[in-house]
Amino acid sequence: MASKALYSHRDPVLKKRDDFEDILEERRNSSDLRYAFKCYTPVLYRGLTPCKAATLKSMVLQSEQLLHVINQVSAESGESTDVVKDEAAAILEEMAHRLQLRTIRFFAYTLSKAFKALYRSVCVNEEGIQRLQQAMQEHPVVLLPSHRSYMDFLMMSYILYTYDLSLPVIAAGMDFLGMKFVGEMLRMSGAFFIRRSFGGDQLYWAVFSEYVKTMLRKGYAPIEFFLEGTRSRTCKSLTPKLGLLNIVMEPFFKGEVFDVNLVPVSMSYERVLEESLYARELLGVPKPKESTSGLLKARKILSEDYGSMHVYFSPPVSVRSLAQGRINRSQFNLTPRCGGSGHVAQKPSEETQAFVNDVAYRIVRLQQENMVVKPWVLVATLLLQSVEGMELTELMEQTSWLRDLARMFGAFLDWPDHTPCSMVVSSSISLHRNLACVSGSRISLVVEGPQGPETPEEALFNRAVSVLSCASYRNQVLHVFLRPALLAMALSNANSSRKEDIYSCFDFLRNVFSDEFILSPGASVQDFDEACHLLVKCGAVELLHQDVVMAESGRTVLSFLTLLLEPFLQGYQVVCRYLREEATENLTEKQFIPAVRSFAVKLHLSGSLKCYEVLSSDLQKNALNALIRLNVVRRVRTNEQVLFKVNKAAVNSVEDTLGGRIPTQKSILARL
Repeated sequence: MASKALYSHRDPVLKKRDDFEDILEERRNSSDLRYAFKCYTPVLYRGLTPCKAATLKSMVLQSEQLLHVINQVSAESGESTDVVKDEAAAILEEMAHRLQLRTIRFFAYTLSKAFKALYRSVCVNEEGIQRLQQAMQEHPVVLLPSHRSYMDFLMMSYILYTYDLSLPVIAAGMDFLGMKFVGEMLRMSGAFFIRRSFGGDQLYWAVFSEYVKTMLRKGYAPIEFFLEGTRSRTCKSLTPKLGLLNIVMEPFFKGEVFDVNLVPVSMSYERVLEESLYARELLGVPKPKESTSGLLKARKILSEDYGSMHVYFSPPVSVRSLAQGRINRSQFNLTPRCGGSGHVAQKPSEETQAFVNDVAYRIVRLQQENMVVKPWVLVATLLLQSVEGMELTELMEQTSWLRDLARMFGAFLDWPDHTPCSMVVSSSISLHRNLACVSGSRISLVVEGPQGPETPEEALFNRAVSVLSCASYRNQVLHVFLRPALLAMALSNANSSRKEDIYSCFDFLRNVFSDEFILSPGASVQDFDEACHLLVKCGAVELLHQDVVMAESGRTVLSFLTLLLEPFLQGYQVVCRYLREEATENLTEKQFIPAVRSFAVKLHLSGSLKCYEVLSSDLQKNALNALIRLNVVRRVRTNEQVLFKVNKAAVNSVEDTLGGRIPTQKSILARL
C-alpha cells in the first residue's frame, strides 16, 4: 500500500482556478458587422508568416517520407509510382483544409447572432487565453477540447478569433463533407476531413500523418482535435483515442521540434443542445445524418434558452517536460532514413505507447477538473436517486448539502453568491423545464409521450428518454465523486473492515468500470489513497490502524455515493445475467446490443428491474468491453463476422462479486 504522503498534495480543493469573462457582453453592445470585419492580426509562431494551403499540400506530396511510402505501395501493388502519386494527391485533396479569412469573417458574423440567441453568456478564462497566446509564439500548439456538442469546434474558433489568436486547423469526420455547401464552408474555416477508420490503408495513413506533422513542424497553425474521438452522448468523458496524439508528438520524439504544447480545454454547457437526441440514440434510435437541410430545420433551437457556457483553457502541458526521464529520444534517430523502414508507419515501442497513454489520461483528467458544474447538475443527480419524484423542500435541503460536499471534493462550481439556495434551484428547474416540473409541493421528471394511449413498451421508452437526458447532466459531476463512490461501494461489498480487503474490492470495481469512467491505468493505489483522503476529510470514514470504518455521521454520504454508481452496477449485472441465461453459442457483435436491450425491456415490463439507465447502449457496450478485458468473454473473428464466446462460470462469478455475494479475493477472476 502506498503511503498517504503520495496523495496528500493532490487535494483537489487546493487547486486555484482563473476568473471568467463573458465574451458575449461586448457583442450585445456593439456591431456584429464591425466585429466580423475588425483588423485581425494574430501573433505568429516565431514570427513566421504561415504558408498558403496550396503550398502546404505541395510540401506534403514532395516530402521524403511520403515518397518512400508511395514507392513501397507501388512495388507491392504493381501500379506505377505516378498512379500511386495521383492517389495520394486525391486523398490529400479530399482531406486538406482551405482556411480563408473571408469565410472566418462570415462565420464570425453569423455565429455572433446565433450565440447571442442561444446563450445568456459565454464565459472564458482570460488568463488561459494569455497563456495560450504566449505558448503559440514559442512552440507548436495542439488544442484538445472536451467534446459534448457540435458547438464545440465552432465555439473554439469563435473564441480564438475574438481574442486575435491564430485560428486552428481542426480534425473533422467525413460525415460533414456530406453536407452540401456547409462542408466546404467548414473546410474554408480550417476543418480538414479524415475517415473514421483507416483500416490497413498504408497510403491513406502516410498522407494523413505527413499532412498533420508538416503543419505542426512548420507552426502553420494550432492543430485542434478531440482526444475522445467523438461526441460523448452521455456527457461523460470517453476513453481517449491515441492515434492523432501519437502523430502530433512524433516530431518532438524525432527532434524535429524542440517542444510541443498540449492545451486541454474544458467546455461546459448549462444546457446541451442535443440532450434528447443523445438519449434517443442511446436507446437505439439511429443518429440523424448530417445534412444542410437538417441544419436549416434545427433553426428553431434559436428560440430556446440554453443558459450559460463556460470555456476554460488550462495551462499548456509541455511534452518535453513530461518526457524527461521517460522517453529515450535517441531510439528515434537510430531508425534508417533512406531505403530502410524509417518512413513506414511503425508501431510505437511499448515505452512510447505507455507514455502517450499516460499523457492522454492526464489531459482528460485536466479537462474534467476544469469542467464547470452548474446547480442543475446537482439537482439532476438528486432527482435520479428519486425517479418517482420528491418534495421540493427536501430537494432544496439536499441540493444545499450536496453543493457543500461537491465543494469539499474539489468541484468547480458555478454557484451564485449571496443568493438563497431555493432561488438557485428554482431558476435551474425553470431553465430545464423540459426535464423536470413542479406540481404542488412535489418535483418530478417530465415524461413526454403521445396524447392518446400508449403501449407499455412506448411508456418505458419515453420514461427512459427522460431519465437518460437527466443522467447526461448527473454524469457531468461523476468525476468529482467517482473515487470516493468506488470506495463507498467497496466498503458495502467487502464484508470486512480490513484495509487490505477493502482495497482488493476497490481495485476489482475500479478494474471492472475502467471502460465506463476515466481511471488511469496503473493508478489504483493513488486513486484509493485519494478516495480515503476525501472520505476522511468529509467525516464519512475513519482510518484505524489497518481498518477503514464508517464514521457515525458517515451514513448519509456513503449512501449517496453508493446510489450514484448503482445504475452502472445494475447495468453490468443485467449484461452478465443476459450472457449467463440467454446468450447463444454463436452470439454475433451485431446481435449483442439489440439482444441485451430486448432482455432488459423484458425485465422492466415484468417488474423485476426498475433502473432505466440499463437500457443505454453506451453502458451495455462498456460492460461487454470490461468482460472481454477480464477474459470472461472472448471475441472470435471469423471470415464473415465477429462472435462472442462466453465463459458462463466466470460471468456468474463476476455477477456475484459485483453484488457483494462473494468476497473479491475468492472470485474465480483471481484464477482467470
